[in-house]
Amino acid sequence: MRQRISAASKVVVKVGSSSLTTPQGVIDVDRVDALVDVLAARRLAGTQIVLVSSGAIAAGLGPLGLTTRPRDLATQQAAASVGQGVLVARYTSSFARYGLRVGQVLLTADDMMRRAHHANAQRTLNRLLELGIMPIVNENDTVATDEIRFGDNDRLAALVTHLIHADALVLLSDVDALYDGPPSRSGSRRLAEIRGPEDLEGVELGRNGAAVGTGGMVTKVQAARIATGAGVPVVLTAAAHAAQALAGADVGTYFHPGGRHPGTRLLWLAHATTGRGRLHLDDGAVEAIVSRRKSLLPAGVTSVEGEFAAGDPVDLCGPRGAVVARGLVNFDAVEIPGLLGRSTRDLASELGPEYERELIHRDDIVILEAHS
Repeated sequence: MRQRISAASKVVVKVGSSSLTTPQGVIDVDRVDALVDVLAARRLAGTQIVLVSSGAIAAGLGPLGLTTRPRDLATQQAAASVGQGVLVARYTSSFARYGLRVGQVLLTADDMMRRAHHANAQRTLNRLLELGIMPIVNENDTVATDEIRFGDNDRLAALVTHLIHADALVLLSDVDALYDGPPSRSGSRRLAEIRGPEDLEGVELGRNGAAVGTGGMVTKVQAARIATGAGVPVVLTAAAHAAQALAGADVGTYFHPGGRHPGTRLLWLAHATTGRGRLHLDDGAVEAIVSRRKSLLPAGVTSVEGEFAAGDPVDLCGPRGAVVARGLVNFDAVEIPGLLGRSTRDLASELGPEYERELIHRDDIVILEAHS
């Protein structure tokens, strides 16, 4: 069981802002060094490690004279710009104590929406590992907007785990495990193992109280579901227990892997994108998409919402408005109303052969979990 963590040859480790900084936004050198001590030991023992590290915005608060995380996007981006350099410099110095080099990789969700872009990210990470460099991944908060962001590094870590075909994911937090209620409440019980969704029934998942982070138990459980759904085991525990977690000890919460490895692009489409618009389908089109895994043709679409371009992700909705799937659309939003309800043959004869194609090819459609 937990031996899969200790035996893993490629591991993604995610650490949150509150585990690296003081509430005032100053990098806690001792905390960073303690984490690096653990990761360096595992790396020098032969394991490839990718570190997904929060903390850029938090590290920028102190230098900017801010006492709490800013609410407006522009100031968040400014803090990230200042803090990212502080954070990576600290990691560079700390890993250098062991003769290890690090490389910074900044990603946005928008990077991952495009086929070529996520392939580039995959190549970069794999090449860094081949060269003996420890990649330090973070969301590129300096340019990400509310519409194109992962939202938290827990989800990013789960997606990176799949992207590089890692053997395990370790989520480090300021809480030592998942509990069936608030950890501070008397009687709350540590959940040592999660085998499936049924083990989470009745569990209260709250947000962290940390002033410098964005995640919480909700995002960590979501990240665990993404990773375990792709067949990767996950351990969630406190940063102080990182060594024990990597050694396979009974700390934190262990999420058992399940499911099969889906295609990388479909995983990104399901979890790293949001629909730029919506296509509303009739019952026949929903059945063809969900049950028979067919491509989406113009004849099955009743209406279109939003502004999007060819290649963007769009949500596919049933007649009652429920989102059933997401796909990469082949036409701009302004073109689609003139295509609706018509066969591709008629469209090709009237508009040209380039219109004898599906709105979304079946290879570019992912059925969303709640409706699969």
